[in-house]
Amino acid sequence: MKFKVDLHVHSLYSEDNCADPEEMVLRAIEMKLDGLAFTEHYSYAASGHIETLKEKYSSTVRIFRGVEYSSAEGHCLIFGVDTDSLLLRHAPVEEVISIVNEAGGVVIPSHPYRRGTSLGDLVLTVQGICALEGHNGCNMPSFNAPAVEAAKNRNLPYTGGSDAHSPEEVGSCYTEFYDEVTYGNFIHLLRQGRYQGVDTRRMSFLSRIR
Repeated sequence: MKFKVDLHVHSLYSEDNCADPEEMVLRAIEMKLDGLAFTEHYSYAASGHIETLKEKYSSTVRIFRGVEYSSAEGHCLIFGVDTDSLLLRHAPVEEVISIVNEAGGVVIPSHPYRRGTSLGDLVLTVQGICALEGHNGCNMPSFNAPAVEAAKNRNLPYTGGSDAHSPEEVGSCYTEFYDEVTYGNFIHLLRQGRYQGVDTRRMSFLSRIR
């Protein structure tokens, strides 16, 4: 069984776009995704809007909640904990990982080789991360390729997420889980690593040149 979840979606509550969260959900359904995760910038509370949407679309798509946290060294996706109550802004990434793991959550460095907001080669040595974001829909392939390679070198799984800031971007990249993802097993499956990131843009390009 394959279960497709876009693990990196933003809405107007990230305060850098005007995307309606419900339009993001409707686009995910249109793209035949099984789920999506709202990871609003810096604040876990900012994704509180999804609770109503979870109920409204419960029979169609699963809507997960996380945060894109800005550590001192770069951005990370965090799932499974309320970062607002656990972390100060711009804490060192090693401290972030330790606190989140102890609280039962997971840390996944986002777009690790994008210039300016990423951990870069620190992902080769930092301990305690769950996975790397290998395919990011706002990245050029030249930024995604070293992230996938770093994950493989460290024997870590890699995820995919659109990093969508508008509905049409949802699903450009997603994570393909090999098991059904539920609200109860989401964190367990992220730790387990039975998934990989998919870049639909790359698939489309390859199909055109064959």
